[in-house]
Amino acid sequence: MAVATISSWESKTDPKLPPKDRLHAYARFFARTPPANGTPHLPGEQELTAGERERFQTLHQELLNLRDAVRGVADSPSDGSILSFKDGPITIICPEVPAANRSSLAREENPNYTEAYRYADLDALIELWGQIRASNPELKVTRWLAAEVVPSEMKGHLVVLGGIGWNLVADRLQRELRDLPIQQVEVSDLKNGEIFRSSEPGGPEFRPVWKERANADLAAVGTKQIAADQTEDAWRGGKPRRLVEDVAFLARLRNPYSPHGTLTICSGVYSRGVLGAVLALTDDDVRERNAAYIASRFPKGSFAMLMRVPVVNGKAGAPDLDIRENRLYEWSPNEDPTP
Repeated sequence: MAVATISSWESKTDPKLPPKDRLHAYARFFARTPPANGTPHLPGEQELTAGERERFQTLHQELLNLRDAVRGVADSPSDGSILSFKDGPITIICPEVPAANRSSLAREENPNYTEAYRYADLDALIELWGQIRASNPELKVTRWLAAEVVPSEMKGHLVVLGGIGWNLVADRLQRELRDLPIQQVEVSDLKNGEIFRSSEPGGPEFRPVWKERANADLAAVGTKQIAADQTEDAWRGGKPRRLVEDVAFLARLRNPYSPHGTLTICSGVYSRGVLGAVLALTDDDVRERNAAYIASRFPKGSFAMLMRVPVVNGKAGAPDLDIRENRLYEWSPNEDPTP
């Protein structure tokens, strides 16, 4: 270990944060009872005895708490994200592109078959997968298409990606989570996504924002092609429009299928909303501020919220929860919703 590196961690004016994996290694090293003979070495976690494992867990948590205190995000997850878990397994349940809309590369008879083309919300999955793997390097992380999930995969920590239209597990969970005061529902005026609606009588609806485009002709494209491309919502009154703001849904709850597991839901009206929900937890510019807000606002850890997702030149932005206007709806168990 370089002296300069250690000095940067101990600086009182501009401290640098030691990597999380380094703290994990230190905790393992000092939890191990020194051998009577021989040279001390860094043990693997599986080499620790029951007593050593207990010391390791205590020391590891102390080091993580000190790291968070330096960063100024006390009581937040160890890497500033609710996507950090203390144990596993972690299962990501993903939506599936309908067969009629898949690329030819998603067909198994194609010599260039690529399974990933079966996955919907692929931008969100790539972002989410990378963050979860980086935050939980020693835990088992798997991904499943919703239609392929078996009961044994519903244990532990579930991360459900996408809305009720293309994710059967998301649809099933919504029916089981009866206390959740926000529901995703189909409406007749949208064909390609599902809005969010308060379950209170006369409660508000939360919809995406569109802006009309100029100089385009519906007849030149054809209604059959528009339907085949699933772009009906991008046309109104024979005129095209572009999506300028989506709605993201983010929730952290108890996993109803596992008493000690968690359920994290990242959804949206459209795919940009799904990606926005993920970016709120992963984007370098906002994730630590968002983690601090979530830890402060929902100290017991369970919550659900709706957020604005800006769409600029077709790309989804990361909601910043420090901006009040980005928070459309907030709820946690045993408290009234906050619109």
